[in-house]
Amino acid sequence: MSRPMLSSRRAFLGQTAAIAVGWHVASARPAWSAPTPNEKLNIGVIGPGGRGFDNLQGVAGENIVAICDADLRRAKNAFEKFPGATQYQDFRRMIEKEKLDAVVVSTPDHMHAPASLWAMRRGLHCYCEKPLAHSVWETRIMAQTAKEHHLATQMGTQIHATDNYRRVVEVIQSGAIGPVTEVQVWVNKDWGGGERPTDTPEVPKDLDWEAWLGPAPFRPYHSTYLPAEWRRWWVFGNGTLGDMGCHYIDLVFWALALRHPTTIEASGPAVHAETCPRGMKVTWEFPTRGELPPVKVTWTDGNMTENKHDGHEFPGAGIYFKGSKGSMFADYGGYRLFPEDQYKEFKAPAPTIAASVGHHQEWINACKTGSPTLCNFDYSGALSESVLLGMVAFRAGQKLAWDGATMQVKNSDKAQGLLKREYRTGWEM
Repeated sequence: MSRPMLSSRRAFLGQTAAIAVGWHVASARPAWSAPTPNEKLNIGVIGPGGRGFDNLQGVAGENIVAICDADLRRAKNAFEKFPGATQYQDFRRMIEKEKLDAVVVSTPDHMHAPASLWAMRRGLHCYCEKPLAHSVWETRIMAQTAKEHHLATQMGTQIHATDNYRRVVEVIQSGAIGPVTEVQVWVNKDWGGGERPTDTPEVPKDLDWEAWLGPAPFRPYHSTYLPAEWRRWWVFGNGTLGDMGCHYIDLVFWALALRHPTTIEASGPAVHAETCPRGMKVTWEFPTRGELPPVKVTWTDGNMTENKHDGHEFPGAGIYFKGSKGSMFADYGGYRLFPEDQYKEFKAPAPTIAASVGHHQEWINACKTGSPTLCNFDYSGALSESVLLGMVAFRAGQKLAWDGATMQVKNSDKAQGLLKREYRTGWEM
């Protein structure tokens, strides 16, 4: 069993300039041979706490070579489950030292792109939690990098692998409710609010605060940021929409073959300099796609959640498709068609989308054989971009005209400036 190595960012700063250059320059696949379908992948896990532990368990049948977390407290269960894995606090150190085939990235959102790009530019396959990145620009770069290096990728929208989502897609695409022109999506979660703390408590001994911050502007440690609460803060997350949008809007993207919106508009409380809103509304307008008509997709969350539609009250999170013949409510577990009398004798179309082998297994198979993944970074990149554009529109305070092909906000310099964030020295991408 290898001796655990607690490698911090401070130790990493002494490494050679050649490694630093590697952040910007893509390299070829590692020299060691890729595994055959019957061999196991060498996987490095970045961020194994919370949701990350579920992802770790999803790939546990492979060789878990190394585990990295800036906060060793969050990694405790993972370290205990895989005592032979080398332990790190800086993912860059891990990727440079270990012979890996792939990485699983389950960090806070502001570290998704740094960790994923650092790995992919070295030829490693990548599984990354949603949303794909913290900014629209990062999302596009991640999708392009995966394509350039011919890598197997998957975004962590695990619900995509369920039978229910497949059946909803089949019903919508069968024309059962007619062409869909409007969709309502809502989640009554609240990841917003709060003021920046003024006290500066001591950094816990098992936390490398510099490594946890990564590219974010420096600020003193405070427990209000972690774990999980980072979602409330602009520098680390994107509120409720950033947390849940990719899960629920994923079904809309899949069923209606969406890609890039043409306009995005958002409303809510006054924009806070530090934290996301406690409730907001976003509307995206998507153009025609072949014979499919334009569609308007509206999202509400938090204290602005709208879950009553066409005289029906629905649970606290869901999706309501409105077609020319009828409507459908769907959530993670099922769907209902309206008017109910009209669909009493409805028979769902025969399944055409094969059952999933499992969201993680699908990615593992792709790493070994080149088989497809349904939430690859091309598909999930466009989904994540649209979700994040909702937050850009909210912060810009105006309706945006968007050109997805050129990644340009055609009517707002302020919004264009919000597509990309600033990076601390040494963390530039």
